[in-house]
Amino acid sequence: MKRPANLARQPGLAETVEVSLIEVSEVNAPPGAEPISWRLLTTHKVEDADMAWRAVSWYRQRWHIEQFFRTLKQQGLQLEDSQLENAERLIKLTAIAARAACTIMQLVQARDGKSGQDAKIAFSSSEIQTLHALLPELEGKTALQKNPHPPETLAWAAWIIAKLGGWDGYPKSKPPGPITFRHGLQYFKSVSHGWKLRNV
Repeated sequence: MKRPANLARQPGLAETVEVSLIEVSEVNAPPGAEPISWRLLTTHKVEDADMAWRAVSWYRQRWHIEQFFRTLKQQGLQLEDSQLENAERLIKLTAIAARAACTIMQLVQARDGKSGQDAKIAFSSSEIQTLHALLPELEGKTALQKNPHPPETLAWAAWIIAKLGGWDGYPKSKPPGPITFRHGLQYFKSVSHGWKLRNV
């Protein structure tokens, strides 16, 4: 699983970087599926199988990073379409968009209810009150049209935001994705701001 290796010194390189090569091959792949075969290079010392698997688990997180940038750009917030020319303003816009992208990703990951996370990790107390106020308007009369998740969990909030984004809410429908959550979150933020002002 581990193969220590050195990158050969080349002209212009100040020093040699020592790396470890980890090879991962899938056994008993599902019928018709091509087995996974990864060759990973890492500068971390890989001295045993536990460390090798730790490095593999880090690599598996790349999907979340890719999803973050997809949500930040073409799949959601379309940050690359910004026409701001001032660097400081662009940095501020990126920070705002990054926060929104993280919230969208949290909603996507929590939509099935398996995580059991609390809604307060993504929403403030006043926003949760707004979610409660919106829920009766979004639920239907039948059991299939009700929010199936425990109140004030992130999955419960995700169901509401997805409905605001145009999702029909039926269990057999395709799960809401980043674009649906983006639309729902954008609408929700406007409503939540108004709800907060009514108490001022």
